[in-house]
Amino acid sequence: MKPAPFDLIAAHALDAAAAALAANTEARIMAGGQSLGPMLNLRVARPGTLVSITRIAELGAVEESKDFVTLGACVTHAAIADRRVPDIGLGILPRIAEGIAYRAVRNRGTIGGSLCHADPAADWVCTLTALDATVLTRRRAIDMTGFIAGAFRTVLEPGEIVLAVRIPRLSTEARWGYYKACRKPGEFAHAMAAVLIDPSRDLRRAVIGAVGGPPILLQGPEAEPETAARILANAATGLDKVDLHLQIVALKRALAEAAS
Repeated sequence: MKPAPFDLIAAHALDAAAAALAANTEARIMAGGQSLGPMLNLRVARPGTLVSITRIAELGAVEESKDFVTLGACVTHAAIADRRVPDIGLGILPRIAEGIAYRAVRNRGTIGGSLCHADPAADWVCTLTALDATVLTRRRAIDMTGFIAGAFRTVLEPGEIVLAVRIPRLSTEARWGYYKACRKPGEFAHAMAAVLIDPSRDLRRAVIGAVGGPPILLQGPEAEPETAARILANAATGLDKVDLHLQIVALKRALAEAAS
């Protein structure tokens, strides 16, 4: 199938992109297009105007400081997987990026686009919540714990453009675990969990994704499998017994990796 006709605006500056969105409330932003493209072809999405932001230099920028790595919204999964941008420690970011879909998708797909698409089973949604990342727009800074409003929904307001993602660096004591269950490589996960243990920051965070809505954040004792199972059963009402079992297995394996 082919998409319905649309106008394409290739913005070269943030002001131009913002003006195009303000002029047409039905316009949609397109970055890598790896999620929006199929939706257009299937006519699940039929915007009259697309505003391409990949030519905006600011959105491809990378900044480092002592405490953070900040990745522009249009930094691709491939750039992260290939280590062309800094890591926060333990090789976490490259590992997550290289496990996303296939190389052709990673070449075009962007970290900001993945977050804004807000698929519950997306690797970055789960990972960046566990890492306590912050989404930066021109208007505000949004903690990842409050960024995802639901399946394919964020708290972004109309016309609000994501500029970058700010990710805290890990201490030398930090430990990490990540596990996702897929039927075959490249597919979205049926169950996934990310675990961050950082004694120097008094952090013990576990995040369970692919639950049909916002990722579920567990902290401290909540991250233990028995407690997590009860929280999951109450929070993710759409999970059947098999799904719940898969999620607990994913959590246990992520916890075991972080503990090893």
